[in-house]
Amino acid sequence: MKKLNTFLLAFFLLTALSYTSCQKANLPVDTNPTVNVSNNITNKSVTNFPETFEAGTKTSYTTANVTFTSGSWSLNDALIGTSSSDRKSGTKSVRIQNVGILSMNFDISTGVSAISFNYAKYSTEANSTFELWASTNSGTTWIKVGSTLTASTTTLTKASFTATYTTAVRFQIRKISGGRLNIDDFDVQDIPTGPTRDDNMGMGNPSNATTNTTLPNNYLMVKSQYAMSYNSSKGEANWVSWHLSPAWKGAAARCDCFAADNALPTGFYKAPSTSYSLTGFDRGHLCPSEDRDSTTADNTATFLMSNMIPQSPNLNRVTWVALENYCRTLMDAGNELYIISGGYGSGGTGSNGGVTTTIASGSITVPARCWKVIVVLPTGINDASRVANTTRVIAVDMPNTQTVNSLPWGSYRVSVDALETILGYDFLNNVPAAIQSVIEAVVDNGPTS
Repeated sequence: MKKLNTFLLAFFLLTALSYTSCQKANLPVDTNPTVNVSNNITNKSVTNFPETFEAGTKTSYTTANVTFTSGSWSLNDALIGTSSSDRKSGTKSVRIQNVGILSMNFDISTGVSAISFNYAKYSTEANSTFELWASTNSGTTWIKVGSTLTASTTTLTKASFTATYTTAVRFQIRKISGGRLNIDDFDVQDIPTGPTRDDNMGMGNPSNATTNTTLPNNYLMVKSQYAMSYNSSKGEANWVSWHLSPAWKGAAARCDCFAADNALPTGFYKAPSTSYSLTGFDRGHLCPSEDRDSTTADNTATFLMSNMIPQSPNLNRVTWVALENYCRTLMDAGNELYIISGGYGSGGTGSNGGVTTTIASGSITVPARCWKVIVVLPTGINDASRVANTTRVIAVDMPNTQTVNSLPWGSYRVSVDALETILGYDFLNNVPAAIQSVIEAVVDNGPTS
């Protein structure tokens, strides 16, 4: 049974500031905003931002519109403060009292990826609470962004929100309670252009892995280069998940620097680099070295033994690598990919012959089969929300044997549903359930080269 994960829920779980529901009765809430968390974004400010509020004048709390450099803003129970008690980076800042609101009267139509502003409590008054809200329909309805904040000091503090709006959007700051509040230097950032390094688990966490060390056989490890569910009793990952786009590609050399993963918790099995020696099996990458060659550090991370599983040489060097190369061909054609990979069962056949169930004195399980799930999307943003009934999803299930190369990789394609039945996982669980039910039932029949 699929989990009912909607795109809206994914935003509130992933945004850096947790959601707390709070609204005024006369301010309706938009229940379907166009907003998504984005990662690793560094962009220039939108034209005429940051807004410093230096260009306007307003000396009373009566509601009125004021024109600043960025455009017209409504100041409700708010004024432009210039006194020595107003906290400001220049000569002016906005001062809000009671349950006042500072609101844009205009939309930003070029897209927004991040919002920030400075805040402080006014003079020696009581702490105040306030919130950031956004509207994607010119102020008809609004939705709260992030959590309720508290101004508890007279030192200007920066509040930052990471959220992507691809349609026109405007913002407001609502004071909720407490003493008077100063707001200054309101800034918004452009949506990035070109490929980005997105969340390596952007399509979901298929086994609900957690960072609970009392669950060593489904332990979540999130590295900059990939994420995984580690299984200490098997001495390897249950799965590794990564994002592939040109942003991860470069000219760093393959390091061939296999090493134990010392980031694993104390007491977990940590395979040494020599644990596969003379076993007849290769140290098979799950996240490939060539998918992470932007920097030496990125490439080095792929050689941690936690990213390896025992693979027969003909699987690792022929059939498996052929699919890895095809994934990069899809990337070069203008796509970004989300890939999840692992092994299951026990008992593979390596170059020594026979069936081997474990190596390293029983510490590492030799999988009977190796699998992979690949989601292919044209390069863009809001990736999980762009998955549709027609999105190409490639799933494979290959035997871990020396005869696997008798067939091309495309002969091992299966449906995602079939893998879920075998593994007990819920793949792509950040995608709406109705779309999952369609794309996960299909066996891919697209090109293989």
